[in-house]
Amino acid sequence: MKLQKTAIITGAGQGIGLAIAEKLAAQSVNLILNDLEESLVTEACKRISHVHGVSALAIPGDSSSEEVIDELIETAISNFGTVDIVVANSGITLFGAFLEYSRADFLEVTRVNQAGTFFLAQAASRVMKDQPNGGALLFTSSVTAHQSHENLAAYAMSKAALEMLAKNLVLELAPYKIRVNTIAPGATVTNRTVMDPDYEATWSKITPLGRPAAVQDIANAAAFLVSDEAKHITGQTLIIDGGWTSVSPSPYA
Repeated sequence: MKLQKTAIITGAGQGIGLAIAEKLAAQSVNLILNDLEESLVTEACKRISHVHGVSALAIPGDSSSEEVIDELIETAISNFGTVDIVVANSGITLFGAFLEYSRADFLEVTRVNQAGTFFLAQAASRVMKDQPNGGALLFTSSVTAHQSHENLAAYAMSKAALEMLAKNLVLELAPYKIRVNTIAPGATVTNRTVMDPDYEATWSKITPLGRPAAVQDIANAAAFLVSDEAKHITGQTLIIDGGWTSVSPSPYA
């Protein structure tokens, strides 16, 4: 009998995080979902449980806080007994020109994007190392970690750091059968990006495959990397951008 897995996903109230949650739920994975907005993550859990028949529990709050991280881990263990998959998807984008960028914005970006991911991965790994089958960690980076993008210096730096974190952790986590990988989405149509009426048309023109990604495109890649089908893949970053980083035209041109 195949054991049912448990996944923790942050930033799962909408967009890419929610799409990953729905993809894993369709594969009968139990879920602990986090989002800063309580109403979004609570509604997401209700809908996923109803549609897919899995357990989906909501833990709202700041995913970079020690208290929320502890609650995510403890909820997974107390309800399901294991932490098999962690998708550290939460992140913030604070645009700003480098020469005027504030210290407060810089520290907030690094706190959420880097520290939040680092310490969630650490807490999960402390559990996974004692599990016979280890586990899978997945970080959400960005194409801005690979190509420059105006007014995103701090954000891009934080995302590049996550890719190096995944690579570096291979040395320490592989002996425990813990895999760690990163996805780097490009332009993606989400609840947030559709607020720009020109977003989809602009990125369709400059993306070689002719359109920005749908959240399902990102979720399909994420689900593969945390699955047993990718059990010999670790320390890698998968760019999902329709070919944009190969040519990198600016959306502002």
